Amino acid sequence: MNQTLTTLISVTCLHKALIERAKHFAEQYGYVVTPLGKPSSAPYEICFSLDGIYLQRNDGKSKTQIRVDFIAGSMGHRRKFGGGKGQDIAKAVGLNKGVKPSVMDMTAGMGKDAFVLASLGCHVQLCERSPIVHLLLQDGLLRAKQHAEIREEESELMSILRRMELTEIDSLNMDSSEEDCIEVVYLDPMFPERSKSALVKKEMQVFHDIVGKDEDADGLLPLALHLAEYRVVVKRPKIAPYLNNQEPSFQFVGKSSRFDVYALKAFK
Repeated sequence: MNQTLTTLISVTCLHKALIERAKHFAEQYGYVVTPLGKPSSAPYEICFSLDGIYLQRNDGKSKTQIRVDFIAGSMGHRRKFGGGKGQDIAKAVGLNKGVKPSVMDMTAGMGKDAFVLASLGCHVQLCERSPIVHLLLQDGLLRAKQHAEIREEESELMSILRRMELTEIDSLNMDSSEEDCIEVVYLDPMFPERSKSALVKKEMQVFHDIVGKDEDADGLLPLALHLAEYRVVVKRPKIAPYLNNQEPSFQFVGKSSRFDVYALKAFK
């Protein structure tokens, strides 16, 4: 465990029923547990609450909270009113070709793009190397499944969630002799966020502090090209250089971001 992170972050349990789970996570990764009912002096807290797990930044009077939410918010809205297969991300992975490829998201993060792809019919394997982000993502998936299980009208949501499989792994350590067929590999490495949104800036600052800036991201592309059967898709800010300085086969360019597609062979 990064020693800097163990001093930056504490684990806080907000209900006695969750104490053992919070302690187990803290012990596994070397974090200090804040006693129940006591304030934390750490800049960041991983909070275990009955409403879910979230990462909180303690920056003065304001408290920036980050959690994974597939039910409401932007993800819920996009599921109901998204752009379908006309979205650039859908075209980039090949959904406009009449296929629904299996996708390995090697940089899952908060799972937003994986959720979009799963909502469009793809089976997505999510790989995330940060234990903290993996914990948030795991909790978000669990809460969404619990929500869908007790609501008949959410059968579509449950179908989407069943197409998402989460793995805690550093993609750079993945076995390049992987025998299972991976039709499309998707990459979205961390890159400095240029959005003018105050909320996005705060969230990205938290991720840069906790996760880092994926300085080893260039090494992902050769591995992805080895693993993928049909194509590799790399999401980049519009102004960013090519990953690994390698020019793609073609691109889909949006207002602020683009999808670089490295085509290996045509879909069957």
